[in-house]
Amino acid sequence: MTSLRMCSGLGSMAVQWRRCWRSSTGAAVILDWCCGISGRAFIHAASAGRETAASRAVRQVLIRDGPVHHFCKPMSLSRNVNVRYRNRYLFPTQRVCCCSVHTDTKLKDPFSLVQKDLQNLYEDIKKELFVSKVELKALCDYYFDGKGKAFRPMIVVLMARACNIHSNKEGVLLPAQRSIAMISEMIHTASLVHDDVIDDSDTRRGKNTINRVWGERKAILAGDFILSAASMALARIGNNTVVSVLSQVIEDLVRGEFMQLGSKENENERFKHYLEKTFKKTASLIANSCKAVSVLVNSDPEVHEIAYQYGRNVGIAFQFPELHAMIMRRFSSDGDVDRAWQYVLKSDGVEQTNYLAQHYCQEAIRQISQLRPSTERDALIRLTELVLSRDK
Repeated sequence: MTSLRMCSGLGSMAVQWRRCWRSSTGAAVILDWCCGISGRAFIHAASAGRETAASRAVRQVLIRDGPVHHFCKPMSLSRNVNVRYRNRYLFPTQRVCCCSVHTDTKLKDPFSLVQKDLQNLYEDIKKELFVSKVELKALCDYYFDGKGKAFRPMIVVLMARACNIHSNKEGVLLPAQRSIAMISEMIHTASLVHDDVIDDSDTRRGKNTINRVWGERKAILAGDFILSAASMALARIGNNTVVSVLSQVIEDLVRGEFMQLGSKENENERFKHYLEKTFKKTASLIANSCKAVSVLVNSDPEVHEIAYQYGRNVGIAFQFPELHAMIMRRFSSDGDVDRAWQYVLKSDGVEQTNYLAQHYCQEAIRQISQLRPSTERDALIRLTELVLSRDK
């Protein structure tokens, strides 16, 4: 299996990772292009036996949860590991490779587990967007054509079922939890409509963008209308905590977009700026949606935090494979993109980006492993591997 092959090589790969921070030009390449950090400064510091504040900031991301040599280190999956945990209702956890699984049974495909729950997702969303004006309806229904991957609703449903089982309840999905899955997709789609206007994009999901077909003004109004429909659906759930949690997502989306429009001049701040922007624009929606479904079945703040942290880490890891897209946004002259991309492929920059994504996936696994064992919990673990292996 791919996961077993990946795990078997992580011991030696960890050594290479530590070495690359001291001498690799690939580190400079990836930091310079993805994060705006000076590659030349990084190489000079490495050759002189020193490291810049910027490189230290990046390295600290990897060692935040422990020494570098612990990063993705192969570990025994024995359940006899002597660990302490905070809450007697939570299961003991251990550091594991991000490709490991926590069950002796074969993992089911995460998409197949939620297929029934999400069967009429887009049709139900269209009902929420019902309007009498034909053109506005066409605008709002444009992206809800059932051809999306529904990645976010899938995570939300799996988290809901995992939390339900953990809370000594049946794994049956609550109507309010399914509503949150719908709302998360509506907020996400509204943000795409607005992003396409800001970026002046021509295509989205293999079709012309709304702003290309109907114009920027109507596209902005359509995005606003989708957000308003999502807010009304959220209010109908009738849980003030859930409303507060998901309202934070909309604020983060706006702040993240403003951060993307700006930049930091200080090298040490650029990488933190990039990670914070990534969280607000992408991970906040997943993190807070996961937290919201946990709130509906469990009053324990620690369970809420587990759900939130899983979504946060998976959401951030979800962006690191987008290296090609990042480069596409940074280079504009003819031929620059192709030459830059080939150079990155020849260096170990892509590999180092994947290491960072693995770090976040590892933390996501550590968090979700505290819940009671279930098929849905293990499917969330399996999702971390899918995030790392996706190509777009």
